[in-house]
Amino acid sequence: MLEGARYGTLTLRAASMRGGSARYRGEPRRDALLAVRFGIGDSALVLVAVASGQPAAPGAHRVARELCEWIAAAVGRNQARLTEDIHTANRGALSSGLHRLTDRAYGRLLAGATVRGLAPADHTASVRCLLLPAHPACRTRVFFGVGDGGLFRLRDGVWQDLEPAGGERDTVGGPVLGYGGGRPPAQQPSQPPQPPQPPYAQADPSSAAPSAPDPDPDSDPAPAHGPFRFRASVARPGDTLLLCSAGLAEPLRGEAALADRLAERWDTAEAPGLAAFLADAQTGVKGYADDRTAAAVWEA
Repeated sequence: MLEGARYGTLTLRAASMRGGSARYRGEPRRDALLAVRFGIGDSALVLVAVASGQPAAPGAHRVARELCEWIAAAVGRNQARLTEDIHTANRGALSSGLHRLTDRAYGRLLAGATVRGLAPADHTASVRCLLLPAHPACRTRVFFGVGDGGLFRLRDGVWQDLEPAGGERDTVGGPVLGYGGGRPPAQQPSQPPQPPQPPYAQADPSSAAPSAPDPDPDSDPAPAHGPFRFRASVARPGDTLLLCSAGLAEPLRGEAALADRLAERWDTAEAPGLAAFLADAQTGVKGYADDRTAAAVWEA
C-alpha cells in the first residue's frame, strides 16, 4: 500500500508491505496504514495511523484496520478543536485528549473481544499516529500511540530516536538519542499537573459497537496493549520525520547498515517518489522478516 501527499511545508510518503514470513506462509499483512485529511486549505489536519495486529492471532489484520479507522473517526469528529490546540501549542489538552481518544478505541476492542468470546490479548494491536497541520506557518508535529514501533527524526544526516517513554504526558523539547550515543536521556523537571480536560472523542452515533465507560478524569488509564505515548515537536526545514511499525523500527535500531543507507537516501531536500520510497522501505536485512509500515514527512 502506498500513500503520498504535499501540504504547506510538508511532503508525506507512506508504504505498508507484507514481510517475508507472511508471504512464505500465505498470510495477510498484519500491518494497517491509514492516511487521511480532514478539512481544507490552511485549516486542514492530516492524520497518519499505523497499526500492527498480534502475531498468530485470528483476524489480526482486521483488528489493526479497525483500530486505525476508529481513531481516524474520532479525530475527524474533533478536527476543529485538535487543529486549534496544535496551532496554539496547547500541549496539555492535546496529551490528555488524545490519551482519552486512544483509550476509548482500545475500550471498543476489549468490548469486541468479549462479545466474540476472544482473549483480549489476541484481539488488540499496536497503534502509532501522527497529526500534521497543513498550515505552512505551523511546524508542530504531534505523535501519539500505544505499543511497539518507532518514531525517528533525520536531522543533518543523523538519526535521532524520538520514542517517548510510556506514560509521559509531555516530552516536548526533551533530549533525544542519536544512534550509537549510548547515553540515557537527561532527567526533565516535573511538569505541573494539568487540569482535567474533556475528552476529544465523543460518542459516535453511527456505531452500534459496545463502548467502554469513560475513564475517571483524574486517572491515567493504560490501554491493554501498553502505556500511552505522546510527543509534540517542532520541525525544522530539512528534517525528515519517520513513523514506523516494529517491522522497520527494530532493524533500524539494531542494524547500523540499514540506518546509514536510509539516512543517505532520505537526507534530501526533496522527498523521493512513491516507487523510490517503497524500494527504500523494502531494503532487506537478514533476520528481520516482519511486515513493514513506514510514514515519512519531509520538511521544506
